[in-house]
Amino acid sequence: MLATVHSAVVDGVDGLPVRVEVDVRDGLPAYSVVGMPDAACRESRDRVRAAIQNSGLRWPSRRITVNLAPSGFKKQGTGLDLPIALAVLAADQQLPVEVISDLGMAGELGLDGTIRPVPGMIIIAAACPGREFFAPKANEAEVSLVRPGEIRVVDTIRQMALALAGEGPVPERALAPAGSCEVRAMEADLAEVKGQALARLAVEVAAAGGHHLLMIGPPGAGKTMLATRLRALLPDLTDTEALLVTRIHSAAGLPLPAGGLIRTPPLRIPHHSASLAALIGGGGAALRPGEISTSHAGVLFLDELGEFRLSVLEALRQPLEEGRIRVSRLGGARVLPARFQLVAATNPCPCGYGRTMSACTCGEAAIGRYLRRLSGPLLDRFDLRVQVEPPEPRLLLSRDRAEDTASVATRVATVRRLAADRGFGSNALVPVERIDEVAPLTSGARRLLVRLLEGGELTGRGAVRVRLVARTLVDLAGGPDVLDAEAIDQAAGLRALPSTMALGAS
Repeated sequence: MLATVHSAVVDGVDGLPVRVEVDVRDGLPAYSVVGMPDAACRESRDRVRAAIQNSGLRWPSRRITVNLAPSGFKKQGTGLDLPIALAVLAADQQLPVEVISDLGMAGELGLDGTIRPVPGMIIIAAACPGREFFAPKANEAEVSLVRPGEIRVVDTIRQMALALAGEGPVPERALAPAGSCEVRAMEADLAEVKGQALARLAVEVAAAGGHHLLMIGPPGAGKTMLATRLRALLPDLTDTEALLVTRIHSAAGLPLPAGGLIRTPPLRIPHHSASLAALIGGGGAALRPGEISTSHAGVLFLDELGEFRLSVLEALRQPLEEGRIRVSRLGGARVLPARFQLVAATNPCPCGYGRTMSACTCGEAAIGRYLRRLSGPLLDRFDLRVQVEPPEPRLLLSRDRAEDTASVATRVATVRRLAADRGFGSNALVPVERIDEVAPLTSGARRLLVRLLEGGELTGRGAVRVRLVARTLVDLAGGPDVLDAEAIDQAAGLRALPSTMALGAS
């Protein structure tokens, strides 16, 4: 007898509907799965059989054929265990076929019959057709965000089988947990950073305008302290951003907050040994989002930038411009979101101290090789490039607290609201065709920009980014709509390549 049930699989950050068809007929006992299953799907035989038998249900000692339609793409993961099991029971006439034919479901089966969560359940639930969708209880928080009133949560396959047979209670509908708004965890305060007036300004400007930031300095200067405190300055995600970020993190198998929806901008800090696939996404047929996608609408912090592989760094150039990454594999190409704010920190040389400090032990050739790993096109995409020197000893030992995160975050929120009123999430996202409207120049400011371009101090991209940084600086100061020469000069100064990198840029 034939039975069918609906499900779906994750493909990047999207879901692909799958129709699970099971045929059970007389013949020598056998179990086969067709329809381009991966190894995890093929191994479902042992999981499904043990789960059914250990739940007090009957495993049919007959010929079982499972078809995962359509057959044109690879089916991966263990989320198809549950639909396969229910379809087997229905095809064996232990459940009414007509009851499950218009239902959707997904979940991994434990050998004891428990239904376990799978990555990307929020995506699967949204993509799966069917009148109702059954999801593991552990995924309740995230699936409650989609298809309100159409999703039920279950703990075991026995509970679900009895309910579908009309012999047990109907599983409960998925409900958002009480107080489901994500509460920000306590983060390190900006007041703990001693001195560093220029670097603190750069962090504030970066947060307010969404600008990419590069900090260069010796070990212990405070680069990492500043970078990891930037996320706390950012406002919460909008509803649209929150749902997309939640989908991305769910697809990547990352933990979600108790309320299911991610409201805090993500902060991702990959190690410098991260591979190209780990950064941009990949992993075979599953094509999981990489670090640049999981940091979408948040911050990607690359510490020890000079230690990353050249191919990894160069792969950042396109997504920094486009806000997305196109990953091509043998099975086709996928477009993943990647609108992140890049913050990076690097030492000025291999020993870390740079030519300007007497402690440096590196020769000119070693410094040049080290800095030339950061290509000109990549450096040109940093709107802010500041040198971070060690703070004065008296400041390190001072008990005076600098301005705290809450005070700076208030100014950042004001600038973000101004950008939103202009129709953009941040000043850094203003397109070139709108820049004259958003960042108009006085005649003096225009002459200064022309001089910087003619002198080779700015590229065409650099001139645009300087104008947008100047827009952020003026917004922070509560200044006029028109940008003057002073604002352009200050923005260009924050973009100027520090002297410790002059050799690498030459």
